[in-house]
Amino acid sequence: MTPDDDSRWQAVLARDPTYDGRFVYGVRSTGVFCRPSCPSRKPNRDRVVFFDVPETASAAGYRACKRCRPDALTPPDPRLDLVRRACRAIEAARDHSLTLTELGHAVKASPHHLQRVFTMILGLSPRQYADAVRLGRVKALLRDGTPVTAALYEAGYGSSSRLYERASERMGMTPASYARGGRGARVAYAIVDDPSPAPMGRVLVAATERGVCMVALGDDDAFLEDELRAELPAAEIMRDEGALAERAAAVAGLVAGHATATDLPLDIRATAFQWQVYQRLMAIPAGETRTYGQIAADMDRPKAARAVGRACATNPVSLVVPCHRAVGGDGALHGYRWGLDRKKALLERERSGG
Repeated sequence: MTPDDDSRWQAVLARDPTYDGRFVYGVRSTGVFCRPSCPSRKPNRDRVVFFDVPETASAAGYRACKRCRPDALTPPDPRLDLVRRACRAIEAARDHSLTLTELGHAVKASPHHLQRVFTMILGLSPRQYADAVRLGRVKALLRDGTPVTAALYEAGYGSSSRLYERASERMGMTPASYARGGRGARVAYAIVDDPSPAPMGRVLVAATERGVCMVALGDDDAFLEDELRAELPAAEIMRDEGALAERAAAVAGLVAGHATATDLPLDIRATAFQWQVYQRLMAIPAGETRTYGQIAADMDRPKAARAVGRACATNPVSLVVPCHRAVGGDGALHGYRWGLDRKKALLERERSGG
């Protein structure tokens, strides 16, 4: 049985080795993922995201901890073993993308069975995982100082146009800008009050020239600013209340429970699967909820409920993409990054019209 997030967090706090192999956890501020028993200093809960298998963490852009080596664990579930062997085969094929038939032959499984199990476990297809691996290689090479052209071909891209197409979808900036830790990228942000009679704290709205890239809720401006800077430490980030006044006001209206701002332009990094989840979330009427299972079924992926939950947990633009409208299979509120009290309050405000 897969543990829930509360049980996982308690296992991390206790450094419980009996949970090793059952999940890994990523730390947003460092970009590293660890096994539950890792002896490293424990992060704050609001900076932690859980993954069922190391490959999902890697596909989300996290790198394995060199201290506890979570990617070396042997999974107890034979399905996980199959998926991990498929992931290794995909990662080893640097020169070309394996077809589903070739991949099935490599892991001794029928293509249909492999596709079904792989997608159920990871929440993305083998082809989507291959895309994520290739882009991850580029990002790692660029961070290490490899020139863009060399990184492109070493990662397996056949042309620069293919890389820049993927970069636009996943990086939110050009590869050259990412190579410099975001240097050259301009991100403006504003922090405003929750305008409601019973305020929930402060609201951060950040945007590039292309659109909103982050929305966060919290009590402390410094924490919100740290969250924004963690991904792009060398970006040109500036506080500009004036430039973002209209967008900040629109998001603040969402906090207050008003159904506005759904047409705000976005500039976020997401996998194809995450985009599908976000589109379903934005289609849920204000004040209503859907279970993770219902969202998965609507995507014709009825066994991907956990993957839907992970997509909600990594949503960078809360409220605009209303992940607070996603609930557990029992209808209860689970796992909101900014706290369950805020999730409950947001839904109550939407139902009452603010």
